[in-house]
Amino acid sequence: PPSADYKARNPLGSVPFLEDEGGVKINESVAMMLYLADRYGPTPLLPANDAAERAKVIQLTVFGETTLGGYMNPLMMTKFGAPATADKQNWTVAALESRLGDAMSFVAAALGSGPYLAGDAFTLADISVSCALDMWTGALGKEVPAALSAWHARVKGRDAYKRAAAAQTR
Repeated sequence: PPSADYKARNPLGSVPFLEDEGGVKINESVAMMLYLADRYGPTPLLPANDAAERAKVIQLTVFGETTLGGYMNPLMMTKFGAPATADKQNWTVAALESRLGDAMSFVAAALGSGPYLAGDAFTLADISVSCALDMWTGALGKEVPAALSAWHARVKGRDAYKRAAAAQTR
């Protein structure tokens, strides 16, 4: 388990974690890569002048972290984290639900008292996280954490959200 000092600096207690000048703290791999490329670039690792090439690199980077990693993480937890005597599948589900609870708390802390996750403006972060929250509440039948309910309602009230939701039900 992470130390109290580490948890104070990184409330998720996750690895990897990056601290940089000016109080920058990042605990997601893709965000770290994008930040480092923008902060210390330009670099051929993230094309800056061609939007299509940049989007392709970002898409494959996010795919590696979220899609492939998302499939592998529960398997890794089961293989290496579950006690030998545990019902490994049920143990993994319980562990994932606990981690999702921590993640929802992290999102609530990021939101704070602001209208949107990254501050006053609606951004890609709101789209990404609201999609995950929609799965949490819809497919998994879980409750929206109280600290996120007003934000989630605000996102769902946007015209673009309503159009996207209507298109999914066709």
